[in-house]
Amino acid sequence: MREGCRARGGGRMECSWKTILLLVCASLGVQYTAIRTLRDSLSGPCRGAYRCQSRHHGDSRWTALCDDSWMPVEFPQKHILLFATTRSGSSFTGQLLNQHPGIFYVFEPLYHVQQAFTNSSSRLRRTLDRRALLGAYRDLLLNLYTCDLHFMENYIRPEPQDHITSSLFRRSSSHALCSPPVCLEGVDAVDPPDETWCPKKCGALNLTLASMSCLSRGHVAIKTVRIPEVGDLRTLTEDPRLDLKIIHLVRDPRAILASRIMAFSEQFHSWKIWNVTGRQPRYVDLSQITSTCKDMVASVETGLQRPAWLRGRYLLVRYEDLALSPEARVTEIYRFVGLEMEDRVRMWIVKNTNSNVSTPSEWNYKYSTTRDSRVTAESWRLRLSFDIVRTIQNLCNDTLALLGYSQVHSAAELRNLSRSLVEPRTFQPVT
Repeated sequence: MREGCRARGGGRMECSWKTILLLVCASLGVQYTAIRTLRDSLSGPCRGAYRCQSRHHGDSRWTALCDDSWMPVEFPQKHILLFATTRSGSSFTGQLLNQHPGIFYVFEPLYHVQQAFTNSSSRLRRTLDRRALLGAYRDLLLNLYTCDLHFMENYIRPEPQDHITSSLFRRSSSHALCSPPVCLEGVDAVDPPDETWCPKKCGALNLTLASMSCLSRGHVAIKTVRIPEVGDLRTLTEDPRLDLKIIHLVRDPRAILASRIMAFSEQFHSWKIWNVTGRQPRYVDLSQITSTCKDMVASVETGLQRPAWLRGRYLLVRYEDLALSPEARVTEIYRFVGLEMEDRVRMWIVKNTNSNVSTPSEWNYKYSTTRDSRVTAESWRLRLSFDIVRTIQNLCNDTLALLGYSQVHSAAELRNLSRSLVEPRTFQPVT
């Protein structure tokens, strides 16, 4: 090292380019070794479990990891992204993937990234642009697709201790995170884990156990409503470590707004006043729904043009088609991702698309996935005033036309449910 560096005035050292190159190579070598060590601890049959078992011998969950039924595969084989916007039916659609026993499903992990950025100091927020946030989103998705759930610790607050947290956003939406080996309470359960007992019985989430469960399942599906356009996912589709399939779920923007008014009444208070009184308040924020329509059109046009980086990786699904013919559309989705639709998925469809939801609490629960899907597909027409509908039609005219949603021109036409506003449409990528 001395031969490659010389002392200068002020105690500074100047090194030759050969020495600098050696230092860079040494640094990369150290990083590679660290990454290899971490990967080995989470891959080869139960290596990580045995290493940790010596430290946590009192926890029977570590022993459960080495049962043959939980033997991890080398890497996840299918990488699925349910790409949607808020209140488009994505929670319901995500559960259709969650029911598959071979899929490790994660509900809205990007929530933690968004919260971490939002809660940063005002000075830091000013320096963070859209590109930085999207970069953080993509980094987290990549790590989750390779089953490194420890990466989430960079964003979960309060910060997990010893890789254990009680703050994972809606952990109970994932069967894998409420089942063995992550949660032993699910061993003798007759029905699949649900949101009623999971947070009560499973306790805090061990992210190491979750990573092992992810590897054992073999396939990873993630739902997100926080990425604006499908073009923002290009780097992930081109990553050689992934075989990403994107399911783009869309919905009539008039229905999206009606659902947002119900689910987020404080945020959409002015809209609610307008809808109830029939008089438009002085200030109504039109930017959200306008951005939703703009992003939707941009993504659909990109997907249907079939650029090389998206070819064979994009499927457009209208929520209304899924609600009206659930089994046919779900069969199409599973065929697209390259998996067989299991009987458990079919049973869930029958149980959760023909429910007569009677209690207000079930209707108002913002993430509910139980419904009479055929009825709810266009029920927004009974909840929105014609004045609001006309405003959305003017703002989102291109979106409605592109996706095959008919416009209405009177209150009587809006309320006439005998005439569907969902036009028959088959979406094929441009060849």
